[in-house]
Amino acid sequence: MNTQTTLSGKGQVVIPKDMRDALGLVPGQKLDVVRAGNGVLLRPVLQKSGRTTEEIFAHLREIAPKWEGPPVSIEEMDCAIDAMFAARSKEDI
Repeated sequence: MNTQTTLSGKGQVVIPKDMRDALGLVPGQKLDVVRAGNGVLLRPVLQKSGRTTEEIFAHLREIAPKWEGPPVSIEEMDCAIDAMFAARSKEDI
């Protein structure tokens, strides 16, 4: 999707509506301006949720199934994760 816009005398640029809509840009959204060769790249700044770390962990504890079994070592967790990814990659074939 290519489009053109014009730089104003104040150095402002309007991002056309169809482009804003396609990218999910909203009024007041911050954009990083990055030099890219002989042009510029406008990249949306990732917005933080505004929640504290404790609030995020509390939410994760609510939605994650509670583990009822014996303690599991990091090595056992790694093996289980490897097995899960191996099974998924076989499904993709």
